[in-house]
Amino acid sequence: MSRISGQGDLGSTRGTGNRLAGETSPYLRQHQDNPVDWYPWGEEAFSRAILEDKPILLSIGYSACHWCHVMAHESFEDPDTAKVMNDLFVCVKVDREERPDVDAVYMEAVLAMSGNGGWPMTVFITPDGRPFFGGTYFPPEPRHGLPSFVQLLQAVDEAWRERRGEILGQADQLSDAILSRTQTGAPSPGEISADLLERAYGMLREQFDPEWGGFGRAPKFPQTSMLELLLRAHAHNGSADTLQMVTTSLDAMASGGIYDHLGGGFARYSVDRVWLVPHFEKMLYDQAALARVYLHAWQVTGEERYLQALTETIDYVLRELRQPDGGFSSAEDADSEGEEGKFYVWPYDEFVAAAPEPEVAEWYGVTPEGNFEGANILNRPTRGDLIRPEHIEDARQRLFTERLMRVPPGLDDKVLTEWNAMFLSALAEAAAATDYEEWFLAAVGNAEFLLRGLRRDDGRWLRSWQGGRAKHLAFAADHAWLVDAFTRLGEATGEARWIDAARDTADRMLDLFWDSEGAGLFTVGSDAEQLIVRAKDLIDGATPSANSVAAVALLRLSALTGEQRYADKAEAIVRLVREPMSQQPTAFTALLGAVDLLVSGVTEIAVVGDVDLHDNVHDLVEAVQTRYLPTAVLAWGEPYDSPLWESRQDGNAYVCKNYACQQPVTDPDSLAAQLG
Repeated sequence: MSRISGQGDLGSTRGTGNRLAGETSPYLRQHQDNPVDWYPWGEEAFSRAILEDKPILLSIGYSACHWCHVMAHESFEDPDTAKVMNDLFVCVKVDREERPDVDAVYMEAVLAMSGNGGWPMTVFITPDGRPFFGGTYFPPEPRHGLPSFVQLLQAVDEAWRERRGEILGQADQLSDAILSRTQTGAPSPGEISADLLERAYGMLREQFDPEWGGFGRAPKFPQTSMLELLLRAHAHNGSADTLQMVTTSLDAMASGGIYDHLGGGFARYSVDRVWLVPHFEKMLYDQAALARVYLHAWQVTGEERYLQALTETIDYVLRELRQPDGGFSSAEDADSEGEEGKFYVWPYDEFVAAAPEPEVAEWYGVTPEGNFEGANILNRPTRGDLIRPEHIEDARQRLFTERLMRVPPGLDDKVLTEWNAMFLSALAEAAAATDYEEWFLAAVGNAEFLLRGLRRDDGRWLRSWQGGRAKHLAFAADHAWLVDAFTRLGEATGEARWIDAARDTADRMLDLFWDSEGAGLFTVGSDAEQLIVRAKDLIDGATPSANSVAAVALLRLSALTGEQRYADKAEAIVRLVREPMSQQPTAFTALLGAVDLLVSGVTEIAVVGDVDLHDNVHDLVEAVQTRYLPTAVLAWGEPYDSPLWESRQDGNAYVCKNYACQQPVTDPDSLAAQLG
């Protein structure tokens, strides 16, 4: 049984003209049997729209999106609705994860029109690509003030035929609005100071939920970049209150239903304030971000419960998302058997049949009445009490085995370069900190797969891979995360080839994406399809922006290689958004990591000598890798082209900062003392 919802014969096409069967996106292939005459995004669809003088109906979603499935079942699978769509429009289906550039531009249009965005997203655009109307989910019947989907289609068609001038005027206005929302001014020459960090820290304290952790009220997202910023603040101020904001949040999440207490890993967000009821989809990028923040919390506190959450999250990815070639699948669906969360929740009778001991039900908060539509979402009522006694662990394994008998959620098995690099970055750092051999092997295997499977022969990176085929030119975010991942893998393994890969990718990123007339990275490369605007990804959201990731990665790469041009580009990115960042710093929490590096200075640590020839080198490297050092980089193992290796004696560790070096040391205690 395939775990890919809607997967069919990749070589087939439907007689009605649906062209999605051969796509690499499982989300697009889910729609290959719709009666809708879908096109993938591309010239063929736009040429037909011009020829037939029809608007394009652009539908954007992703495979793990519950409401995308709902709208598909209600409308796209309905022959009568499909006939209206086919008669009046050229219909284009886009996977937002494969084409974040298309998604971002038209999401700006929807936000400009309604102030609200989300998926599924439905946008009506002219044959030359300009949006003139859009929204998100539309029901099959009029509901909650929304027209039915068919009513909407007919109204848009009528306006297109009878009020064309009005429609084109609206398209002009929306295009101008998108341009204004996606463009930035010139870089600010003002000082980059710690005030930016202090202002963000103050705002996070105001937004923090002291009872349940996280920021704001329901729905709650993990907001890992905010937690990482607090850990950076704690590294400077040593405040118990700062650390408590992090630990309260991590304990609440790992105790709540957003965490999979049987199989590990986190759902995307919680619909409530207390982290109990998740939106059950599991995304690779969330596992990457949460694994990293739990790793850092463990390094700071030494608490085993954070190591447990880290370990179980990584084990989940390696068990469920790793593919034989070394890539990681994108996501697991929220739905199974057409029902959201069915795979994860437990009717009371089923639970006690698998684990009849009363203390097991008490441990997981399971009751006859349940906590979710008559069933039970497993959680830990005693918050933070996560280390399982032996008898609870035995029961967990029985419950996990029993759950394997259920129909699993759909698997989106496309491999995205950006998300794989995100996880690779976290995995490399975690492997170094824990010295877990399996994690090292998985990290290297993933990196080698990316180099082998997601690069063309000419070295151009690609975005998406599935079933042996890679397509779509990679975006700025793909390159930025690759630079970060290769850099951290080089630090983890001591292998020079990964620093070389980071350098090569950074150079390609700056060549293809850099705004030579301003600053910062455009989302799409100069060699790629240009949409109605060439936007820049600047705001940190569910994932850090491309520019934020690039700024941090380039500063760290500059420190490792001595290439000042990388640091100059990173500083230019920070200066580009210095003014909006000073007004709303919590919209740039990942970029503030680069501010921290610029303000604090990067600590450069070099441990020189062959591990096999010098007994103390391993211990010196371990003294660095096991610590939380957010403003440090580490060079060790195989030398590469960098000043960090020049005139250095084997068997010594060197700590330098702001062009000044401390005395070389040969033992880990002395090194630890220098690191503070």
